[in-house]
Amino acid sequence: MTGDEPTVDGEPELAVGADAFVDAGAGLNVAVIGAGAIGATTAYDLARRGAEVTLYDRGSVASGSTGRAAGVCYDAFAGELDAEIGREAIERLRRFSGDDTFPFVECPYVWLAREGDDRRAERIREDVVEMQRIGVVAAEMEPNALADRFPTLRTDDVAAAGIAGAAGYTEPARYAACLAAAANGAGATLRPETPVDVRVDPPMIVERDGGERREVDAVVVTAGAHTKALLADAGIDIAMKPYRVQALVADAAYDEPMCFDATADCYVRPHPDGLLAGDGTERVEADPDDWKRAANDGFAADLREAVVHRFPSLSPTVDREWAGLCTATPDRDPLVGEVADGVFVATGFQGHGFMRAPAIGDRLAEQVVGGDGIAAFDPTRFDGDEPFEIEAGMTIDPDG
Repeated sequence: MTGDEPTVDGEPELAVGADAFVDAGAGLNVAVIGAGAIGATTAYDLARRGAEVTLYDRGSVASGSTGRAAGVCYDAFAGELDAEIGREAIERLRRFSGDDTFPFVECPYVWLAREGDDRRAERIREDVVEMQRIGVVAAEMEPNALADRFPTLRTDDVAAAGIAGAAGYTEPARYAACLAAAANGAGATLRPETPVDVRVDPPMIVERDGGERREVDAVVVTAGAHTKALLADAGIDIAMKPYRVQALVADAAYDEPMCFDATADCYVRPHPDGLLAGDGTERVEADPDDWKRAANDGFAADLREAVVHRFPSLSPTVDREWAGLCTATPDRDPLVGEVADGVFVATGFQGHGFMRAPAIGDRLAEQVVGGDGIAAFDPTRFDGDEPFEIEAGMTIDPDG
């Protein structure tokens, strides 16, 4: 979460590199709702496939969850599909990043469990072995080796730690702005500050306040925490709950690694202003139209203490703190694909939506134009009324 919510200014041009334009979507008229990272990427990938695309947002580009996202990216997943998507996303981030687009800073990712947290420590060891089996560049590191590589990192209380090399961080709002501009350059129409509703049978976009009603071939809803309500108004129920998370930026001389302390349930990454840290997941469903955007009282002090525990040489001064919304599902896998005839969705990423956006946008666009979807993420695997508990996304489940 960066706390920044910029608009697209100057429409920077994205060098598409190996992403050649194709015509699989020629003749398709598609509306994408939600101009965050996933929506902007999907619009770009649809436009480069030849579809006629309109990208809507109730606010400005990246004004929702993307503008408050952490920007941490890695492929350190023990599941084969998750690792594959993570790898694809990082490859695209590397290819698209640059001085005229957005930064992507390569940075190792470390995750650890403390002494006494035996089940999480064992899970880390097991996950590293599985990651190596499926081709993820990851290794277990002993505390002394970890301390030698990262002198600022406290390791005397570390029971187990993993490190992944294919990782880095970026500024999510800049990414979304660049992809929206690239979509526009590929022929898509951008409609910020244009709230819309969805209708089905046939798929239709209805601008609010008496605006345009437009029948389309497909609607793609990537509206973050608002996705559930938008689809419910169209008679489509999905198994998703928005929930609140918190983060801060602090002034401190810090450059690496990105680190997730699973026992303390907090993460740290370098930031242009020092460091970005987060935790504060609230396991209750949030109202996407009425939620507290400021961090809770005491949040910054508690998180600062956790950061200093892990990095004792730092003396961070909190510059700003905020909250954002993530989305959860019953099985902690996202909902990506066709949820009704001509209606597609991408939500429920458990806080991992931004890091997966470059790959999910491409795959979802391919499905919209007639290609295969992601079977494991099929949104119709749930009825939409399942009761479930919210679990944090960046976590290590000791029970598997």
